[in-house]
Amino acid sequence: MTLVHPIRTADRADALTSLPVAIIGAGPTGLAAAAHLLERGIDVTVLEAGDEVASSVRDWGHIRLFSPWRLLVDPAARRLLEASGWTRPDEDRLPTGAELVERYVAPLAALEPLASRIRTGAEVVAVTRQGKDRTRTAARAATPFLVRVRTADGLEDLTARAVIDASGTWRTPNHLGSSGLDPLGFDEVAGDVTHALPDVRGRDRDRFAGRRALVVGAGHSAANTLLHLAALAREEPGTRITWAIRNATAVRVTTSEDDGLAARATIGRRVDDLVAAGRIEVLDRFEIVRLGRADDGAVRVVGARAGELVEHDADVIVNATGFRPDLDLLREIRLELDDVVEAPRRLAPLIDPNVHTCGTVEPHGFAELRQPEDGFFIVGMKSYGRAPTFLLATGYEQVRSIAAWLAGDLAAAADVRLELPATGVCSTGLATADPDGGAAACGSAGVERGPAPAAASASVADGCCG
Repeated sequence: MTLVHPIRTADRADALTSLPVAIIGAGPTGLAAAAHLLERGIDVTVLEAGDEVASSVRDWGHIRLFSPWRLLVDPAARRLLEASGWTRPDEDRLPTGAELVERYVAPLAALEPLASRIRTGAEVVAVTRQGKDRTRTAARAATPFLVRVRTADGLEDLTARAVIDASGTWRTPNHLGSSGLDPLGFDEVAGDVTHALPDVRGRDRDRFAGRRALVVGAGHSAANTLLHLAALAREEPGTRITWAIRNATAVRVTTSEDDGLAARATIGRRVDDLVAAGRIEVLDRFEIVRLGRADDGAVRVVGARAGELVEHDADVIVNATGFRPDLDLLREIRLELDDVVEAPRRLAPLIDPNVHTCGTVEPHGFAELRQPEDGFFIVGMKSYGRAPTFLLATGYEQVRSIAAWLAGDLAAAADVRLELPATGVCSTGLATADPDGGAAACGSAGVERGPAPAAASASVADGCCG
């Protein structure tokens, strides 16, 4: 990628092909995009906001994916790695997020030609066209993209021939309120609210041990945390667990017994058993209205339940309500997004979580992901908007198709193929068969420390079913 400089109209076409493709995000999907493009002779610059590649995956590194290695390694990335002497992990084993980084993502990022093209600590704050806001149409498709990046040295503008946004949704969780907003009083207690999938038995143990935890959310991320909290409660007396859900039951968790990913399929039964044993209290049909402080300093949660206001006190709240795409950096890009899930409009019907599970999403590629802004694509978890049904294998096929299209290989771009495991209803987060309560997350991890049986773990990093 190059620093911005004026380009004469007559030179625009040649200038575009001489510029690299900007890839936002150095996670598994972003690096797969880079591998496919480089394999086709197209230069790239990968921009990662974190200080290390796969910074989001590292956040939930304690989680074990419920997808095995054979579904987690992109084909172009594998070719690069194997050429360097890389040894492929056991294809049937389920790695943790940390293992995914250590054995796959980090070695891939360290290889040339990738290493010299990755910039960490480079946060993309805006994407537009050079000299054109979203209202200007003349010669738009022939104008380079302008990518504004914030680094430790300040802001800089870079140009690119195309942009692939693989920045994910991990940094933008949904709000606690059923309205889609933070409840009244949230700012007063924000320090006692955690992101999804805290490491309750490791890094975050002191925050949860012997305290009252309220887990909010009805998907596998919530169930994952509940299972780990139950294990913590056996080790730390006084640890109390409450699960708040908006509906009468957590359908996405309790209807997953037919799941083709065995690790995820057990989660409903295990959580149900803990509820039946009284180890997890359930606040069903509970919608948070406001938050405040109780006399003892705890968080007082006021919610509507069966037409009445109910109070519940907790020392720490886990926000496991899902994720949404950060669209602020794309305000000057012309987008067609679904009104409901905020996914690319042609993709949305294929991933609607009211209809589809992770394994029933049809193969899709550049055609479904194209935007009115020629040369701009949203891929990976972010392409699914607010839908929790993403799989890493799906993201890899997305970027393979897009790379072929950018290279002018329309036949390969249109030949989209994807074989996914049959899955039950799913979301982000899951559970392992760890007898002590370790769980696995849905797209990229499953929680547990140390090795687990191959069929007993799950994940959250690659979105729904990792």
